[in-house]
Amino acid sequence: MQLRYAFRVYPSTGQCALLARSFGCARVVFNDALRVREDARAAGLPFVTSAELSKRLTASKKTPERAWLGEVSSVVLQQSLRDLDTAYRNFFDGIEGRRPNTGPPRFKSRRYNRQAIRFTANAGWRITDGGKLRLPKIGDVRVEWSRPLPSVPSTVTVVQDAAGRYFASFVVGTDPAADRERMPETDATVGIDLGLTHFAVLSDGTKIDSPKFLRRAEKKLKKAQRVLGRKVKGSKNRGKARIRVARAHARVADARREFHHRLSTELIRENQAVAVEDLAVKGLARTRLAKSVHDAGWSAFVTMLEYKAVRYGRAFHRIGRFEPTSQVCSNCGVKDGPKPLDVREWTCGACGAVLDRDVNAAVNVAKAAGLAVSACGAQVRPERVPAQRREAGTHPKPHQATVRQAGITRL
Repeated sequence: MQLRYAFRVYPSTGQCALLARSFGCARVVFNDALRVREDARAAGLPFVTSAELSKRLTASKKTPERAWLGEVSSVVLQQSLRDLDTAYRNFFDGIEGRRPNTGPPRFKSRRYNRQAIRFTANAGWRITDGGKLRLPKIGDVRVEWSRPLPSVPSTVTVVQDAAGRYFASFVVGTDPAADRERMPETDATVGIDLGLTHFAVLSDGTKIDSPKFLRRAEKKLKKAQRVLGRKVKGSKNRGKARIRVARAHARVADARREFHHRLSTELIRENQAVAVEDLAVKGLARTRLAKSVHDAGWSAFVTMLEYKAVRYGRAFHRIGRFEPTSQVCSNCGVKDGPKPLDVREWTCGACGAVLDRDVNAAVNVAKAAGLAVSACGAQVRPERVPAQRREAGTHPKPHQATVRQAGITRL
């Protein structure tokens, strides 16, 4: 299994200039190759192959107009052509329905918030004995190692984000057997109901509050954005203000990502099977709850759960979004229709159980996925009903009562 390990790097001033030159050369090669293919398509000519593009790239380095392409590593330029092939492949797969449609490849701009170059094994990069990252034609870059790499990486991608920070992303192959030994098997299973009031509610009754990172930082973000709006376009002060806004947003994104990683790892470690509901995030993002939905980051969290379950040998289930988890009583299985969002607790008309809306939904998510979750975990309590006159007092001969229920069988 291949994973990515990202670390913060701190290039010197001269190395930042060399990285900027590499970013620009890779962007120019990508745009030139895209222009060649677009011109061929407009003229009705056959699709230009990658081998032909590579030959034209080699020839362009010998011309006065593109001689400066030889100042950077040739591997970076070749990988830029591979990125264009990947963009075309994703576009064609989207047309044929094999993946979501991503649209045709587009030209890259120097004003993009993210710039990246990739070095493969044949580029000659390596990690020095002093712990620095040696890149061809750039030099030894200082890396902030937060943890050791599990194996020798195959490729490294140097990324500059919108906040001006630099990262080194290593592609590393891991051993599934070793990963599963780190997390031994367990008998526990859990269903998860994602929401806004509480970020996640588990089928055992645990409620995890939503951190609301964006809402908490909204005051500082507004102030930084207001300062940016007063700066003259094209001035250096405006560039500095833009960096401050980008860094403020980066802090929010980093805190959210850290929260998702910690919670997903904890759930995968403690449960052998995890079930979640497939939410229509794109639809919810077009409602008045859009900011809160984006602040929660459900899609990123579910993606982490999914790949960590595969890595550590856990079972991951995603049930359909049209499953009536909030309409069915997890105690007796009777469906009594939809309820407004302000109804957080309701009483089942069939069995009289008082149910917490979110915990009841989490239990139904687990049941829909086929997990053995007890309904008693849903904080079900029977409603108090006055005893009838004929039932008052004690019975001299107690008898075993039978209960008949309709719907889902109680587990």
